[in-house]
Amino acid sequence: MKKWLWGILALIVLGAIAFFVFAPGLVEKSMNKVEPVALKVSPGARALHARLQVADMHADTLLWKRSLLTRSARGQVDLPRLVEGNVALQVFSSVTKTPKGQNYDANSAATDNITSLVIADLQPLRTWNSLLQRSLWHATKLNRYAAASNGQLRVVRTAADLDALLAARAGGAKMVGGMLSIEGLQDLEGKIGNLDILYGAGFRMAGMAHFFDNDVAGSMHGEKKGGLTPLGRQVIARMEKLGMIVDVAHASHETVAEILKLAKRPVVSSHGGVRATCNVNRNLTDEEIKGIAATGGVIGIGYWDAAICGTSPKQVALAIAHVRDVVGVDHVGLGSDFDGAVTTGFDVSQLVAVTQALLNQGFTPEEIGKVMGGNVLRVLRAGIVPQP
Repeated sequence: MKKWLWGILALIVLGAIAFFVFAPGLVEKSMNKVEPVALKVSPGARALHARLQVADMHADTLLWKRSLLTRSARGQVDLPRLVEGNVALQVFSSVTKTPKGQNYDANSAATDNITSLVIADLQPLRTWNSLLQRSLWHATKLNRYAAASNGQLRVVRTAADLDALLAARAGGAKMVGGMLSIEGLQDLEGKIGNLDILYGAGFRMAGMAHFFDNDVAGSMHGEKKGGLTPLGRQVIARMEKLGMIVDVAHASHETVAEILKLAKRPVVSSHGGVRATCNVNRNLTDEEIKGIAATGGVIGIGYWDAAICGTSPKQVALAIAHVRDVVGVDHVGLGSDFDGAVTTGFDVSQLVAVTQALLNQGFTPEEIGKVMGGNVLRVLRAGIVPQP
């Protein structure tokens, strides 16, 4: 009888070990896929890309249990591939909660996929039932990666940090900046004071809502899809005061409209697409594109099917070209959504293919410099300066 019990216990232990060791990687591998598309890149495009300061406004890499410092066979972003792709600045988002059965049409806030991932990853106990602590853990992870990177990864919190990074890269240094953002301010847990805690941890951008309505704002994918709440209006004012960039990605149309009326500083849409080239509900209308541009902001174009109705660099370039045609080339940039449970046709190491696609669409080298990073760097640098 005792041997039988010990046998069952051994099986339970082995099962637990297998779950905690293998499950996180298997989940990510099933969700963050690269299904390669044909990439033909000319020597001229490679030479141009090597001169660029590339910046991307959205990747969810910190959600997953793998080292950012090691080249991985899964996912779409890590430091070696960022360097290979000549990325100057990568914005890393903190995802704290997503609904079960996640879809683009309507989701309840009652369920959560991320809790099981948090437990499987053996994250600190404080993160198991606190969305705020999940974001703070993501900040800790990025800081630890930077500290262990031998200077190749720098966390950007201030305009001076960004200036120093770009100066070092201009001098030939192979380094990448990382900036923290938040995907949905449900991590405030209903308290405006938690925004200051997140700012203190290094977060410099935030979207109001993710895949469900929260106590700050309505989501494009929520049940009610309402606008800003009273707390949400306080949040906008406080973010602008602190020097946190307001991101309208995933926000409901009503929320976007209210933010654009309230905003006194540039607003971004960190990742997504445009209705004109891909008629999906979460993509921006031309009026929303014009509204973001009117604030001085920038629209980040993603690389997955629901953003651009395809996964090829050409589809990325077509969406970028539409924004340029509507509001000018100064208001469009990159917002990959890499590692955000999306399938793409290329990973971050292959961003030269986007440069080639822009050349193919007739963009000039100067315009490409703006699209591939110049516009995002300009808006982020100005937006993270606190108001006096």
